[in-house]
Amino acid sequence: MTRLLTLVARHGQVALVLGLLAGVLLQDLASALKPWLPEMVAGLLFLTAFRIGAPRAFGGLRDGLSSFSSVLILQMVLPLLAVAVFWSLGITATPLAVALVLMLSAPSVTGSPNITLLLGHAPEPAFRLLILGTAVMPLTVIPVFLLSPELGDLWQVLSASLRLTGVIMVTVGLAFLCRQLLAPDLADRTARAVDGLTIVALAVIVIGLMSALGPALYRAPLEVAKWLVVVCIANLGLQYLCFRWLIWRGATEIAVPTSVVAGNRNFALFLIALPASTTDPLLIFLGCYQLPMYLTAVVMRPLYAKARLHQSPA
Repeated sequence: MTRLLTLVARHGQVALVLGLLAGVLLQDLASALKPWLPEMVAGLLFLTAFRIGAPRAFGGLRDGLSSFSSVLILQMVLPLLAVAVFWSLGITATPLAVALVLMLSAPSVTGSPNITLLLGHAPEPAFRLLILGTAVMPLTVIPVFLLSPELGDLWQVLSASLRLTGVIMVTVGLAFLCRQLLAPDLADRTARAVDGLTIVALAVIVIGLMSALGPALYRAPLEVAKWLVVVCIANLGLQYLCFRWLIWRGATEIAVPTSVVAGNRNFALFLIALPASTTDPLLIFLGCYQLPMYLTAVVMRPLYAKARLHQSPA
């Protein structure tokens, strides 16, 4: 089994693409997996935290301050700028504006450290952004929702984000405890096997996340194509701009993980928290959003490889 999981880790990009295809083509399987998405996401987070371990997950004070400033920019400054732009254009109540503002307000997706690892970069900075971003989300969403009443009920979002924070803290704490008790010094071979298991989890999760996209492709293919263009520009475009900015500033060590987080957000949180009248028009957006997310490790690899060229030799 260890050898098989190591093989999966070596070909992780292929596994994720197969998961995307299965999500579109195997609709019965996607529908069956959808109710189990919260449990599967929690399992993925457990594996990620176990793989990294507490000492590597939480860096020094400087890393913590850097992560906090990144979270504030990504989850509060950017959505407020988007609100200002959409307000000036008079389109704040449109599904496009609502979807993009909610996406920018969300913390990192659970799989961002795994995607970063697939790209060949250290996952710890992405993990810190995931944990910190989720923890402070109840604070960062307040100004965004106060300035954008069309987004929905602020108190429902705060309640859902607090529940999510609690689940993440308990899951991560258990993973760190298990790592300390069972494998304080994780062997390379075992670590690669854990990487393979997390890739399998990512591939299975995306099948459930794509449950709304398959039927939409047959029902409204032009609408799906429109949203696909939007999500690719939003996700990959934001990653590109963030990466270029951080490289220009000389922050090469965090450029890739921060950029991955910048484009890949836990947008699904708002679908749980907000009323159906707000979220139903955004279900296709969520399904399309999985495509650039899970293709990040393939599409962005040539760009992110340049981060090593800017790093000074040790």
